[in-house]
Amino acid sequence: MRIAVLLKDRCQPKKCNLECIHYCPPVRTGVETIAMGDKGKPVIAEDLCVGCGICVHKCPFEAVKIIGLPQELAGELVHQYGKNAFRLYKLPVPKKGHVIGLLGPNGIGKTTAMSILSGQIVPNLGDYDKPGDWSKVLDKYAGLEIHDYFEALSEGKIKTAMKPQYVDKLPAVHKGLVKELLKKVDDSGRIDEVSARLGVTGVLSRDIAKLSGGELQRVALAATLLKDADVYFFDEPSSYLDIYQRLEIAKVIQEVSEHKQVVVIEHDLAVMDFLADLVHIIYGEEGAYGVMAQPRAVRTAINVYLDGYLREENIRFRETKIVFERRPPRTDWESEVLVRFPALTKRFKSFTLKVKEGIIKKGEVVGAVGPNATGKTTFVKMLAGEIEPTSGKVTAGVSVSYKPQYIKPDFDGTVREMLRSSIGKDFESGFFQSEIAHPLSLKHLMEKHLDTLSGGELQRVAIADCIGQTADIYLLDEPSAYLDSNQRMIASKTIRRAIEKMGKSALVVDHDVYMIDLVSDSLMVFSGEPSLKGHAEGPMDMREGMNSFLKDVQITFRRDQDTSRPRINKKDSRLDREQKSRGEYYYG
Repeated sequence: MRIAVLLKDRCQPKKCNLECIHYCPPVRTGVETIAMGDKGKPVIAEDLCVGCGICVHKCPFEAVKIIGLPQELAGELVHQYGKNAFRLYKLPVPKKGHVIGLLGPNGIGKTTAMSILSGQIVPNLGDYDKPGDWSKVLDKYAGLEIHDYFEALSEGKIKTAMKPQYVDKLPAVHKGLVKELLKKVDDSGRIDEVSARLGVTGVLSRDIAKLSGGELQRVALAATLLKDADVYFFDEPSSYLDIYQRLEIAKVIQEVSEHKQVVVIEHDLAVMDFLADLVHIIYGEEGAYGVMAQPRAVRTAINVYLDGYLREENIRFRETKIVFERRPPRTDWESEVLVRFPALTKRFKSFTLKVKEGIIKKGEVVGAVGPNATGKTTFVKMLAGEIEPTSGKVTAGVSVSYKPQYIKPDFDGTVREMLRSSIGKDFESGFFQSEIAHPLSLKHLMEKHLDTLSGGELQRVAIADCIGQTADIYLLDEPSAYLDSNQRMIASKTIRRAIEKMGKSALVVDHDVYMIDLVSDSLMVFSGEPSLKGHAEGPMDMREGMNSFLKDVQITFRRDQDTSRPRINKKDSRLDREQKSRGEYYYG
């Protein structure tokens, strides 16, 4: 089976010579395999395409994809967005008593699957010229497990609740106090109970527009849980949350699954491992198609995902494995001190941060870990020179490049124009193009306007903008937000490789343990009482730092026997007790 996909956001007929049409062999013999459509973009007749791939290679914008798929998928098409557009094959089935996880890259159909299962989209089964028809859907899935689910959904007998992916857009949709929003969706009078469990009691009287990312995430989760639904959908519930909050949210979702049906999209693999029971890997090509693989036990699914090969389906969906080292990766760097800071204090009206003296060496990548609201971003801003310490002084004369936690696309123009303006002549250099732009897959974003980018696309551009500038130290605050698990691994390696080759230094603040494990040489550890007082020490070596941090939050990690990836131990399990007794919280 052959499918043809035109990536409309890449296709620019006014800037090319319509190579896809002129070089197509059938077209040259008089067969109208590719022709200009009514909307000024080429249209490909899939039944006439011979699969030569010439149009794919000739298109200057790489906007055409001709993909050969197994014939058996022909009858598994669930939804197609239009002619030569994205299509989704197969669906997961929610199960009471299980948390069903969806794992795969961005742009491959996870949110589409959730939208179908929640009733927001009626699947068209590939008949994209007509709206979806429940009677056809029920006929197609007659006798299958998902038939009863769709029948109840179509008759309005299933109530669904969905936590959206982009919580930072909530203030644009909802105005007013947090309490007012939660009252609107509270079907069972449990505001106080749910607010206390999710730690949002203290923000109930605050304006939604003034909440941090972590607070917005927990408010969105509270709003979802307050709805009286039969099926709950959580799209990336861990973004902006610290490790302790992520595990608490995971426990709440697991409790919900005991009585309800739950489906979760999550890119933090440590959290997915802890949270889900069964996981569907979704493979395919971004913007082209996605296939929902059969469910696997969570440990097996994550290991298969890292390996990049589905043995039962005989499908390789990634060229290389994602490999974790038995010991945290580190390389030798120059011993010259780049940044020296004495004991620092920063006092705000209701928060005080105290930082022990420390040094950052040239060529060193320092990870920063700790609960939210304990001063990580405040410390980064002090290093960046954006705020002055109340006492103490950071080394002067050090140039800084800073990627903030919350990215606002305030440049009026394309990605190319923004990067060229920000980075200058280095934008054209071979180093930037090969070591930063290429691995972060920016090629097809260059002609897009910043305000049209998705959260993940904007994050990749912001990372490239930060490490592409000339500076002594690079400060990256939560670079994993909105990146899928594969992009997080690539971003980690890109940051580390670029810093090493430039002989510079970096401080990376993040809550994804996998990312910190891959990118860091040493750690700064933040602790204290969130929003009241914070304490920071380091940089210290990885083992000492992670043991200090994890002891504070009472979590232990072990290494998976097959892949060496970090895995969270169940609380009070044998391994958890043994590691705590030895003081080895970091991979035993």
